[in-house]
Amino acid sequence: MTKVLAIDVGGTKLVYAILNEKGEFLSEAKRTSTPKEINELRNTFKKIIEENENNIDIIAFATAGAINLDNTRVDSSTPNMPDGYNKIDFSLLSKKPVYVENDANAAAWAEYKVGAAVGEDNNITITLGTGVGGGFIVDGKLVRGKSGRGGEVGSMKINGRNRICTCHRKNCFESYASGTGLKITAEEVAENDSVFKNSIYNNKQPKEITTYDIIAGINKDDNYSKKVFDIWKNDLIIGLINITNIFDTETIVISGGLGKFINTEELEAVVNSEIVVSPVKIKLAKAGNYAGMIGAALLSCDKYFPNK
Repeated sequence: MTKVLAIDVGGTKLVYAILNEKGEFLSEAKRTSTPKEINELRNTFKKIIEENENNIDIIAFATAGAINLDNTRVDSSTPNMPDGYNKIDFSLLSKKPVYVENDANAAAWAEYKVGAAVGEDNNITITLGTGVGGGFIVDGKLVRGKSGRGGEVGSMKINGRNRICTCHRKNCFESYASGTGLKITAEEVAENDSVFKNSIYNNKQPKEITTYDIIAGINKDDNYSKKVFDIWKNDLIIGLINITNIFDTETIVISGGLGKFINTEELEAVVNSEIVVSPVKIKLAKAGNYAGMIGAALLSCDKYFPNK
């Protein structure tokens, strides 16, 4: 049995556990806060590894950011990580093999191996959270591109409404289809559409309205909330049509917090009515909240112990 210490690195918390080569948990997942200073973060990594090093074969990290082709460092990190995160050489954190993978890629691999896309060698996982992430599987292989930065679906341009993304570019898919995008859409509709006058939230300032308000409003039959969500959903559909036409994939797996509010059958019907390639299936993710850890663990085993 191969034992992997899998560590999911988030902007606010680190989650870690020991898994086997099948992606099964051999220990309970533990959590700790993500330090905001780079040396403290590096020392926290070392402490977690030292506590488990004698009982494992590999360390696997799932993290946001672009990963180099050697899977040893983060080439460019996200704004919620400490300055200097891209300077850490993860391979130096232990004498055991260390593997680093982008969290969206890792989640996609988990969905392919143990989740919603098992047996489908062409599939794409789209993560809808604060941002938008993507992992692409083509002919059973993870698409990483010439530099390891492939699959940055959140930066895909759509014909939007001149919206500035968190990357400071205009009209990125992420700026519309993410949770952040949903909130911005809620603000725009509140400011510009008369439907807001009769909303249950008309006592709030537009910037005070949250994504949770929109979901709650839909359940209360609030027309403003339903209009906001429909606009957000249509923005998502535009991206999914583009992705499907380019990759002609078998399945798109939707993961992330917003996924549970989507009617996948409705989404699938609309996308299939607009594409020019063969029909695509749209499913909700099954690998769970620890998909990044599972995928990183499985990928690390494939790299370091491929014959086990």
